[in-house]
Amino acid sequence: MGIQRAQRASLALTLNYVAFALAVSAVTTSYWCEGTRKVVKPFCMGPVKVKQTYCIRFNSSNINDTRLVQYIYETGEEKFLMRKFHAGIWFSCEQTVDLIGFDCRSFLEIAPDHERGVLWLCIVAECLYIALLFTGGAMMVIEMCPCFNLINRLKLNAFAALCTALSGLFGMVAHMMFTTAFQLAVQLGPEDWRPKTWDYSWSYLLAWGSFGTCMGSAVTALNHYTKTIIEFKFKRRTIEKKLRIEQKILELDMPEDLWYITSLQEQADQHAALYVNGSEPSCFNPTILDNWDREYC
Repeated sequence: MGIQRAQRASLALTLNYVAFALAVSAVTTSYWCEGTRKVVKPFCMGPVKVKQTYCIRFNSSNINDTRLVQYIYETGEEKFLMRKFHAGIWFSCEQTVDLIGFDCRSFLEIAPDHERGVLWLCIVAECLYIALLFTGGAMMVIEMCPCFNLINRLKLNAFAALCTALSGLFGMVAHMMFTTAFQLAVQLGPEDWRPKTWDYSWSYLLAWGSFGTCMGSAVTALNHYTKTIIEFKFKRRTIEKKLRIEQKILELDMPEDLWYITSLQEQADQHAALYVNGSEPSCFNPTILDNWDREYC
């Protein structure tokens, strides 16, 4: 059973590390949402030696000559350009005019003025999510240190499970707030930013994957805590029952062999009850539990 406890603690810590890595990756990237914007092509400037699809060409490169009749070749949808963009909590980036790089600006500038409070709450919740997740992981690491006794490790495990579960709640609220803030920006944001098409991207999936892993870590840590408490209470009840039997033996002055048989029968009945209830007994020592004061069997 000690090995199973160590495995549960290691699993909870591993899930916490994975959730923390996914959360940091999601928050520090700007690919929560991506899509395209439909913009009018700018006019090509200077001599045009090769065909350029990202700007509107005139029939003559000398656009300052008023004696020439200028006309363009693009008609209909050809006059428009579909620029890719991606946005995150901190920045929103859009392709440049020549479609080579990206120009970025703060997402706070894009969000409507009366809705920036939602985005600020999202940022605060994400920071609390990462901070509490890190705190829970640190407690799990300290809990695995062999220098602490069982009671102190149980306390650390309980606080670690609480911090991890609370961080998951903050993460869920933060992700939902960003979704709301982005949808408001799409509808009420500046005209030079509103996208034509958009969808959630890989950073958004990382964020929700981090939330799911975080809650898995919290459940595993809580399961480790509750199972240890149940086993601890069972051992305490067994010790108390043994002491009562010994007290009765001393009072009745029973022979030592009869005391041995009675105690062995009591222990066998208790382990049989555990098997009937679907639980596996932690240990069975036919030499009448001389070392019940140990932490693990």
